[in-house]
Amino acid sequence: MTMQQLDPPLPVHVLDKGAGFAFAVIDYGQEHNLIWVTAINETGEIWCAPNPRVRMQANWTMGRKPPPAITGREQGECSGASDASEAESASKPN
Repeated sequence: MTMQQLDPPLPVHVLDKGAGFAFAVIDYGQEHNLIWVTAINETGEIWCAPNPRVRMQANWTMGRKPPPAITGREQGECSGASDASEAESASKPN
């Protein structure tokens, strides 16, 4: 097993969890998916997501469009919110 810290963290979208930043990758070897250690923006939760559940976020500058599996307000937004006021008013977990 190897673990690689990502510096800088990568903005990603974890399906069913939301937008966040991947800050490490775990590789258990050739018979396993990569595992992306990701901090989810909206909840602050840390999830270890298998490679098939992780998508790069849209990047207009790089010409990368949102993947078809991601819809709604999270397209291309690192914050997961469509505007700054929505990001500030997002509920926080206890």
